[in-house]
Amino acid sequence: MNSTVTCELHVRLVVSSESSLPIPASLRYDTADPYAVQAAFHTGDEETVDWVFARESLAEGLHRPTGIGDVQIWPSRSHGMDVVCIALASEEGEALLHAPAKVLESFLRRTDAAVPPGTEGGHLNLDLELSRFLAES
Repeated sequence: MNSTVTCELHVRLVVSSESSLPIPASLRYDTADPYAVQAAFHTGDEETVDWVFARESLAEGLHRPTGIGDVQIWPSRSHGMDVVCIALASEEGEALLHAPAKVLESFLRRTDAAVPPGTEGGHLNLDLELSRFLAES
């Protein structure tokens, strides 16, 4: 049986070294896709920017820099608070986000309770994933 873990939070979009904007965000972890965390950044009334992160990368980013290419994650401090910096790059542009470390840590603990790290492979439905893959080809 699949289950989901969700989290609503506010991240800060860093505009400059002096300025940032609050952005509501939603995180979603589905045990049917045990390696991934889906993130939706709410940029307008009905508009979102959606990204998918490796759960392992988010967890590692709490403690040390991780990632290459279009997603890089590292721990930092901002205005006296522990944050996780998430740098995103795509053809549409780049963004630097600050997420509250305690909120991410709590969310990841709940995902770990749903699917302990290292056991993700036992939660995959390989037949379903293969049929999805072949349908996209």
